[in-house]
Amino acid sequence: MADYLSDHAVTFADKAAIIDDRPGSTAVVWSFAETNRQANRLANVLHDIGVRHGSTVVTVGQNSAGWMRMVHAARKVGATAVPLNYRLTEEEAAYVIDNCDAEVIYVDAEYAPFINSVRADIPKVRAVLVFDGEALEGQLDGDTLMAAASTDEPTAPESDVPAATMIYTSGTTGKPKGALRQAPANPAQGMALLALLKANADDVYLTTGPLYHSGPGGFAAIAQSLGNTVVVQHKFDPMDWLRLAHTYRATSTFSAPTPIRMICNVDPGAWSTHDVSSMRIMIANAAPWSMALKQQYLAHFPADSLFEVYGSTELGVNCVLEPADQLRKPGSCGKPAPHVDLVLFDDDGAVVDGVGPEHPGELYVRSSATFTTYYKAEEKYEADRRGEFHTVGDIAYRDDEGYIFICDRKKDMIISGGVNIYPAEIEAALEQHPDVYDVAVFGIPDDNWGEAVHAIVVTQPPGKLDADAVMSYARQHLAGYKVPRSITFMDELPRTGSGKILKRELRAPFWAGHSRMVG
Repeated sequence: MADYLSDHAVTFADKAAIIDDRPGSTAVVWSFAETNRQANRLANVLHDIGVRHGSTVVTVGQNSAGWMRMVHAARKVGATAVPLNYRLTEEEAAYVIDNCDAEVIYVDAEYAPFINSVRADIPKVRAVLVFDGEALEGQLDGDTLMAAASTDEPTAPESDVPAATMIYTSGTTGKPKGALRQAPANPAQGMALLALLKANADDVYLTTGPLYHSGPGGFAAIAQSLGNTVVVQHKFDPMDWLRLAHTYRATSTFSAPTPIRMICNVDPGAWSTHDVSSMRIMIANAAPWSMALKQQYLAHFPADSLFEVYGSTELGVNCVLEPADQLRKPGSCGKPAPHVDLVLFDDDGAVVDGVGPEHPGELYVRSSATFTTYYKAEEKYEADRRGEFHTVGDIAYRDDEGYIFICDRKKDMIISGGVNIYPAEIEAALEQHPDVYDVAVFGIPDDNWGEAVHAIVVTQPPGKLDADAVMSYARQHLAGYKVPRSITFMDELPRTGSGKILKRELRAPFWAGHSRMVG
């Protein structure tokens, strides 16, 4: 079966496939024909150094044309592709590389020293292939090897099974786990989702965030499969993002809330010289977008462009909130995506049939887009299932129109005096304050109530509010038992590379000396 990039190299031969345009540098523009040649060169290099169907290759580096080249090359040789978060510590990176049984690491020169620093801890790795710069001692010069490699299609994989991908979860609890995906979703499901999002072959996808994350990387790969031009932003910067969106008339992207908040808060004068009216598909995900942020976005971008999707690395896209519902259904993540079945289970394992917030349940998903298993942690995969349904790990309810509302992560729920309190509701209320830039709510120990509600607030500008002002505002919008009992302030909340707040890290100092982090 022909690879889709090989087909695009004929159908869209001269069309720009990848644009890597960095400030101060000449833009790299590869047509689909050239992208296919680049991918074939790399695939042949991989084959020459022993990579075969089922071998695991780890990719490390900032967003780049070279990164996208490996996306295609790994697929062509049937390798299992594992993107590595370059923000990990040496210990964390070594764990992921060793745990996934990587044989080859493909790394940009900027991170070659980082890989050398963990070399002794990753004994299964046979070769480190460096691109976009010089290789260090013991590493292979990928640029030189690719320059001498054939542009012919690589030797066909020994198996008809498609190449696998494996993305490690962010590890907010315990060690990260590799979410292995060995088979593609039902094509009808994928096409129905793309039709709902109104995606087409003429779109120009602009990366917003790191490609090692399943959202930006996954949708960039989908864009390439459709024949889209992908504009790769090397490192996120809000003004540079506006430049790229304006210059290349970007029509689609995927973003966590933080980058969009930064974009919307650039100097107001920038909007008079940067036209973003071409944006047709803004896929909001990775963490919930507050209503305040959605309103900021809609003040600058086309009103019919905002799609919020709810899903995960493991389970794909589960729900979609369409543009017409963004302001009509505040707090909802939408209706089930095409070909996705959702069910709510109560604490006794019974299906929740009622509607409204008084009928919450743990959300489970059935979908062909669900991942295959957790690599080397199959027991965790099985523990998260009820028959054909897999837990999302969130508490949710549905309204009378079938829209899903996430109350909170199950593990984040606060139990104070026997009452369940959901931090997401409190965060959504506090985010409406015009001087609150960011907020995280969680439970801390309380001798009388088991847990008390605590909020960490980032203000804009810094120092604008004090704890009394935040509590007073909360009392105006929340029942008394939901109002934070204590407030602290930070300049910035810690987040994973995918944009999720590291609440475990924020909780830890408060729970020091306790045997568990619940009341």
